[in-house]
Amino acid sequence: MILATSNLHKVREMRELLPGLELEPLPADYESPVEDGESFEANALIKARAAHAALGGAVLADDSGIESVDLDGAPGIYSARYAGEGAGDEDNLDKLLREVDAADGGRRAAYVCVVALVDADGTEHVFEATCEGRLLRERRGSGGFGYDPIFVPDDTDDERTMSELTPAEKNAISHRGRAARLAAAHLGLPG
Repeated sequence: MILATSNLHKVREMRELLPGLELEPLPADYESPVEDGESFEANALIKARAAHAALGGAVLADDSGIESVDLDGAPGIYSARYAGEGAGDEDNLDKLLREVDAADGGRRAAYVCVVALVDADGTEHVFEATCEGRLLRERRGSGGFGYDPIFVPDDTDDERTMSELTPAEKNAISHRGRAARLAAAHLGLPG
């Protein structure tokens, strides 16, 4: 099955989450579509449909990000490019910290993930999950990626960030882990 991403972090994570599937990333010469949807679901479907049309066969795609309560859901679907086109994880994280600090609210946030599956025959399925938590003022941990160093999930008994969790701990509670398990159950894979 094709995994419609060139993000190596996502490839590794999805392979861990779906061990019963042989997932192949997009070919190097694949031209990704413009993600101009207005929701995580729309963007996941844009990626899955485009890869299915170009490459055939079954395709999995996801779109995910973080939504801050203090910022009325921002950065949301713009999480990967929050600080502008070409900005990296550190730039996006710095911008989120500045804006949440300025909002001076409760620092509540949620990671959101939508996994879209387009079967070989073109049938579409969508699986959505969240992971609720709060945002710290400073980074902690060296694992994970994106906003993980400042996100403390509600689903742990301690104050560790996503970056401080082991990969297995993170996969058990993360938005992507939950959405992937919904897709795995649909596909009849062991959970």
